[in-house]
Amino acid sequence: MSIEKFNYDNRTVKNFAIATVAWGIVGMLVGLIAALELTSASMNVAPWLSFGRIRPLHTNAVIFAFVGNGIFMGVYYSLQRLLKARMYSDLLSKIHFWGWQLIIVCAAITLPLGITTSKEYAELEWPIDIMIALVWVIFAINMFGTIIKRRERHLYVAIWFYIATVVTVAVLHIVNSLALPVSLLKSYSIFAGVQDALVQWWYGHNAVAFFLTTPYLGLMYYFVPKAADRPVYSYKLSIIHFWALIFLYIWAGPHHLLYTSLPDWAQSLGVVFSIMLLAPSWGGMINGLLTLRGAWDRVRESAVLKFMVVAITAYGMSTFEGPMLSLKNVNAVAHFTDWIVAHVHVGGLGWNGMLTFGILYWLIPKMYQTNLFSKKLANFHFWIATLGIIFYAIPLYWAGFAQSLMWKEFTADGILKYPNFLETVVQILPMYKLRVVGGSLYIIGALVMVYNLWKTAAAGKFLANEAAEAPALVKLQQEPKGHWHRWIERRPVQMLMLSLVVILIGGIIEIVPMLTIKSNIPTITSVKPYTPLELEGRDIYIKEGCYTCHSQMIRPFRSETERYGEYSKAGEFVYDHPFQWGSKRTGPDLARVGGKYPNSWHFNHMIDPSSMSPGSIMPSYDFMADDDLDVSSTGAKIRVMQKLGVPYPEGYDQIALDDLNKQARSIADDLKKTGISVDPKKEIIAMIAYLQRLGVDIKSNKDKVQ
Repeated sequence: MSIEKFNYDNRTVKNFAIATVAWGIVGMLVGLIAALELTSASMNVAPWLSFGRIRPLHTNAVIFAFVGNGIFMGVYYSLQRLLKARMYSDLLSKIHFWGWQLIIVCAAITLPLGITTSKEYAELEWPIDIMIALVWVIFAINMFGTIIKRRERHLYVAIWFYIATVVTVAVLHIVNSLALPVSLLKSYSIFAGVQDALVQWWYGHNAVAFFLTTPYLGLMYYFVPKAADRPVYSYKLSIIHFWALIFLYIWAGPHHLLYTSLPDWAQSLGVVFSIMLLAPSWGGMINGLLTLRGAWDRVRESAVLKFMVVAITAYGMSTFEGPMLSLKNVNAVAHFTDWIVAHVHVGGLGWNGMLTFGILYWLIPKMYQTNLFSKKLANFHFWIATLGIIFYAIPLYWAGFAQSLMWKEFTADGILKYPNFLETVVQILPMYKLRVVGGSLYIIGALVMVYNLWKTAAAGKFLANEAAEAPALVKLQQEPKGHWHRWIERRPVQMLMLSLVVILIGGIIEIVPMLTIKSNIPTITSVKPYTPLELEGRDIYIKEGCYTCHSQMIRPFRSETERYGEYSKAGEFVYDHPFQWGSKRTGPDLARVGGKYPNSWHFNHMIDPSSMSPGSIMPSYDFMADDDLDVSSTGAKIRVMQKLGVPYPEGYDQIALDDLNKQARSIADDLKKTGISVDPKKEIIAMIAYLQRLGVDIKSNKDKVQ
């Protein structure tokens, strides 16, 4: 048998490692700024740094910049060694690296400028979405090219998770990003209302599943055994873990939409499959932890293994909590509160963050052919990061419980005990400040890691091309006998196709009926399209990220109908491209805010929120009274909406500006009567028009106030 000599590419791994660390610090610092802004309105120092604009920047930076680069770092290192082959193309590796960094830079520029689609974890506009798709295809070609030229017949379990990640993320991204462009930096989702909500959370939940979970499980299956010098606990358990996880995960998205206008059958599917997810998720956690059996003495001594143990434990905690949160009685308490924020960060800081840190501490000394500069600093990082997670999560759990209990509490006379939403915000401000402490501790640990890794690299010599040798892969006339699953493991194309089929089943069964069966979304004749001015105001609402703090979905609870008005109906949202239901209430729901307050109240509230709501943490939007409304694309927006099925009259785009100006003058004249003089061409007029439209198409049984 001939032995072939070749080299592993460590340079690409190093580049992704540097990007992981750099973008990780950036993403965490942006998150810290966002957390500070929730402690006081005065922390919002500029429009492009307001909470509504930088919150999506934080999530994108952490998910796609920090975790994304961490995935590629780990995949490029482990894949070559598992397949005993250099990556298929050095050129594709370089294009992948620099293309991904360009995407991140584009996100870092556009999101603070308010250029966003408002779809959670998918806020980037259509040109960047196309870039993501192209770079992902390059990554896929490079990965599968390497698999095809491999020298190892068997595909190890980590590679199964890499394959599932590549194929599923591609499907999720393409479907959820379907939109019609208005201009280079503006588009409207082809889906509307309930349909858009279902597609978005099918994507959103599975972005967590197939970007934050499955590739990291692949990394766990490679790096934990390597760091512990132990084999994976159970091969059979890994098979069950993999196939059950990728089949069940894709169904669970609707559990984000419980008690909403989504049809009950879709909600029920989400609940059932979310509960079933507990079994494979904990199967993976058990497989990871029991891999360390007999190595606990090493865990006590090794910072790398400590990080990995906490990461796997956090994975188990968050994947237990997720199914519990999908139970309707639990969801009724938790949804829209800070409980969800705590849950997400246990997964993000604990699972993704700690595993990434552990991999970096193991990987950098190997590539630089030296020992870690300081084990004491690594252990310090471990303990301060763990403490940071505790200080972050526990106050937010407390805040979430407090929010829900206060929202739902009635007096003995049957009226809301806390009718003013702001009372709940003031109550939890101390918990928000403790969250800042926890985030600060976590970032301090990350900065200590940067110093430790930098000193490690400085003391060693980087090995760009690592020499290796392995026998060539010989095509066998007959497959050797073994476990039945070996058949699929040795056939990457079949594994890819089977993975695709498995993940498509749930998506098709949930989404296709919502797009094709009209009875799922009954029409309401009183619901009309937005006027041109209201449409422009809605786009400003999206630009400023108002959806990050305000929901537009009244659930059928007495506490909500008493506070906000009639519960929301599916037919109300048929012209919302995209939907604006929100996922967090830092402020009150706005679904029925139209007509509840005079125009002057909205004007004063936008200019100085505390003047109308003393103690408010909402930032000032006084710049809207100075900034001119850009109406250069109003006609194009109307035309795109017509293509999407919104029933504007034929040729309406030609006269839309006349209607816009007429409505703007009417609002400006009304403001003038109250002593407020403002040019009708300013952005604030359009924002007021949109807010005054919300909910007025549906006649409420009662006239509610917030």
